[in-house]
Amino acid sequence: MRVTLTVNGVERTADVEPRTLLVHHLREVLGLTGTNVGCDTTSCGACTVHLDGQSVKSCTVLAVQAEGCEITTIEGMATDGQLHPMQVAFMENHGLQCGYCTPGMVMASTALVAEAEAEGRTLDEAAVREGLEGNLCRCTGYQNIVASVLACARGDVGNATEVQVRREEVPA
Repeated sequence: MRVTLTVNGVERTADVEPRTLLVHHLREVLGLTGTNVGCDTTSCGACTVHLDGQSVKSCTVLAVQAEGCEITTIEGMATDGQLHPMQVAFMENHGLQCGYCTPGMVMASTALVAEAEAEGRTLDEAAVREGLEGNLCRCTGYQNIVASVLACARGDVGNATEVQVRREEVPA
């Protein structure tokens, strides 16, 4: 079957087998390997992407089901060479851990913050933990991930330059 998707703002058309999962299409056909395959059973969330603005686990969606949809992967989060504020928040708050779950966590977290903002809700630690409970971090580094999401939700990002400056001030 022929499927056309808009992925990270670029229309992409390819022939796929009807049973091809979106995650495999993204990684193997389109070469977007930032979306990870963690469990293939929708348990871990490493494969989370945005489908028409909604956070979805791409191992539960067939590529043909996404026909005509807009997909955003972790590769599409940065714009004009600038990391997305959620990516910056993860970097600044040490939410990266080993990095395997990070793309899915960033995608799910971005959707969580956007949803809260659209509903006029303020996120707290409990709401972030509940919102991300479908994404697993095998390093069990949830505290820094939650701190990253809360920092981004507060708009408290962009301090990496200050961190770098502070490191330069330490005598060798």
